[in-house]
Amino acid sequence: MNPKEDIEVIIVTGAAGFIGAALAKALLSLDCKVIGIDNINDYYSTTLKRARLTEIEKVSRKKGEWIFHEIPIEDNKVLSEIIKRYSPKIFVHLAAQAGVRYSITNPSVYIQSNLVGFANVLEGCRQNKVSHLIYASSSSVYGGNTNLPFNEEQAVNHPVSLYAATKKSNELMAHTYSHLYDLPTTGLRFFTVYGPWGRPDMAPMIFARSILRNKPIKVFNQGEMHRDFTYIDDIVEGIIRCCFKKATIDGNFNPLSPNPSTSSVPYRIFNIGNSSPIKLTYFIDLLEKSLGKKAIKDLQPMQPGDVVATAANMDLLASWVDYKPTTSIEKGIRLFSEWYLDYFKNNS
Repeated sequence: MNPKEDIEVIIVTGAAGFIGAALAKALLSLDCKVIGIDNINDYYSTTLKRARLTEIEKVSRKKGEWIFHEIPIEDNKVLSEIIKRYSPKIFVHLAAQAGVRYSITNPSVYIQSNLVGFANVLEGCRQNKVSHLIYASSSSVYGGNTNLPFNEEQAVNHPVSLYAATKKSNELMAHTYSHLYDLPTTGLRFFTVYGPWGRPDMAPMIFARSILRNKPIKVFNQGEMHRDFTYIDDIVEGIIRCCFKKATIDGNFNPLSPNPSTSSVPYRIFNIGNSSPIKLTYFIDLLEKSLGKKAIKDLQPMQPGDVVATAANMDLLASWVDYKPTTSIEKGIRLFSEWYLDYFKNNS
């Protein structure tokens, strides 16, 4: 795979976010020209977001070309102008209002960012003849489904949070653009991403901070939860592989028994996870070992919008781009903990 032969420029939205920043650095290391877009909102620490941008700039001084625009994707006029200016062949859309629990008390934010913003992205790609749109969906779309591991041929008609509902809506909107305008779209359902430079609102950061400060950590559903934790480098590898393999028509698509993950138009949906779910209490055990301190566990009931377990069937993505995650949870937690201790020692 030689990006220089395949691409002139890639736009990445959510470029100051956890996955977006890691992807931008990886693309730059492949000598790509990366146009980053992010509104740097204050849902969590803007200091952390700007620190990620600084890390991207360090990479860009050695390889690739990096240009950043601080704008909201809800601003259709400005977004469209940027897409027109750079004429990207590939558009990776990772910007969104994140968080399942936050969506319960702040629904309007999700409508604007995840629906209106995504509509603007689709329209910008259509008008400017983008060759391939890759966008972030989520394992949360499986909702109340308890038939594990989740596979892409299962129906996703029972979301249990507004966040999940917006992600399913994104998949439907993308299919419409693939159908009406022949825009190749690839949706990636992420499964519990973790690692260095992660989000402060997610369990690894919340737990690490509380453990080191001798504060109780809330362990929901009495700890009887399983998650398909996926290390950030494995996620980025999967995204990049999908970047360079455009969504195509499924020649075997049967309209009498339609497969939700493919179509008679250039549209694909893939799980992207580790396919090795672990119990939440084991995750905490590994954190305790890596941080050298015991956790104070505050066992809590199940929270609205949460699901008991997630697990990804990875057969489709493995077949599509030969994807296989390689980072064990033990190694991933060690690397995360090392980064956490170093970053917050120098940025406390």
